[in-house]
Amino acid sequence: MGSQVLVALGLSLIGGLSTSIGALFVILNQAPNLKMLGILQGFAAGLMLSISFLDLAHNAINSIGFLKGNLWFFAGVLFFAIVANFIPEPTLAPVSDSKKKTRDEGGKDIMKKHRRQVLFSGIVTAVGISLHNFPEGMAVFLGSMKGLRVGVNLALAIALHNIPEGVAVALPVYFATQSKWQAFKLATLSGLAEPLGVIIVAYLFPSSLSPEILEGLLGAVGGVMAFLTLHEMLPLAFDYAGQKQAVKAVFFGMAFMSASLYFLEISLPEEMSL
Repeated sequence: MGSQVLVALGLSLIGGLSTSIGALFVILNQAPNLKMLGILQGFAAGLMLSISFLDLAHNAINSIGFLKGNLWFFAGVLFFAIVANFIPEPTLAPVSDSKKKTRDEGGKDIMKKHRRQVLFSGIVTAVGISLHNFPEGMAVFLGSMKGLRVGVNLALAIALHNIPEGVAVALPVYFATQSKWQAFKLATLSGLAEPLGVIIVAYLFPSSLSPEILEGLLGAVGGVMAFLTLHEMLPLAFDYAGQKQAVKAVFFGMAFMSASLYFLEISLPEEMSL
């Protein structure tokens, strides 16, 4: 493995593993109640929507044109809408005949359903953020090829940008499983997509792959993330926090991620972009 690749790999680990810092903020505190969870789910949904519409889809449209960018985006939406039909929804177990037992067991069953829904939402967030982190790893590799200063600046910018992503992944997992280790592990694994992006672009990425197809695929990833957010995360935020609070949290999350993407973009050289 070349020294430049090792440097890029180390820098991408710094950026990627900052999701673990976000996870630490979650697990060092008590698990939130349902209302707070709903607000934070709304915030996480805002992060995901911002990445989907204002980053991935936006870049695809700018790179390959309005029509092709939209076709790729909605192909991603359609693909995961079909996949979602085969994902079983959490269901309540049948309750007993005894009224007292019905109340007790019904309450437990409802909480189990909440936890299953929230856990699935956390897994969805982890997958979406992992897919988003691949091109960031590629950017760190290309930046470090241009010089150590560029690579370090970019890795630090990505590290700050990834901390709230770690929170978005760890929070629902911690609530659903009550396991600090599971929350920390999943948030950390989502960050490891960045060094994986370095390895792929350095050794496995086919040089013959058209840049247009790559941008289209990233646009499709944006479509998948948008569908997952609207289908899984927003309904939970509305149920737990109420419509007004959830909508405020969504826009706050979008504004936060948009600012993060802006500061990340200005840390790149002019000829590069995420």
